[in-house]
Amino acid sequence: MALIKKHVKQDIEKLPTFSTLEEAISYFESSENHDNKDYAIEEIAKFDGAGEYLIFCITREDVDKSYLTKISAAISNMDPEDAPIEEIMNLLKLENAYVRNLGISILRDFGDAIKYYIVKFLIGDDRDLRIFAINVLGDVNFAESRDMLVELLEDEEDINVAMTAVDYMAEIGEEKDIELLESLKVRFNNEFYVEFAVDGAIKMIKG
Repeated sequence: MALIKKHVKQDIEKLPTFSTLEEAISYFESSENHDNKDYAIEEIAKFDGAGEYLIFCITREDVDKSYLTKISAAISNMDPEDAPIEEIMNLLKLENAYVRNLGISILRDFGDAIKYYIVKFLIGDDRDLRIFAINVLGDVNFAESRDMLVELLEDEEDINVAMTAVDYMAEIGEEKDIELLESLKVRFNNEFYVEFAVDGAIKMIKG
């Protein structure tokens, strides 16, 4: 007797549309299906103010790691004018290396759009923010990173900020920067660490 194959019609779930950011967030939070959550992330990103929530999700321990790449991609695809760039930069301050790397990846995708924020931090009065901006430059590595560090070092009076910049100049500096680096020994005279750091950077630049 021949077997008759029965075709079972499967019900295909119709994905909802959302009128507000809150509706999309609620769907993401309440869904257990992976594909539904991925869909919700894409929909969330379409609303104004979505960036802050998505950044928050990246920092949450209760959000499965498998969604973080999707979330970071959704942020990277935002218009830079709408993206919460300062919040993205703050990811680089966290101890979680995976999250920091996601932040670096997102910032790289934004490219030139983040220069304004880096310059704002570099010329600000907050020493910690200047150091942070230097570290972002080192991680993201713009074509103009060296020029920005040179400009900073020409006038920087804080030894910690200057030495952070010197560390990166060891990697991206050019031989024409050696004179500027040598001048730091005079500016921060009687500081053994300055001489040590500058000489190390110059050695690396020379190869």
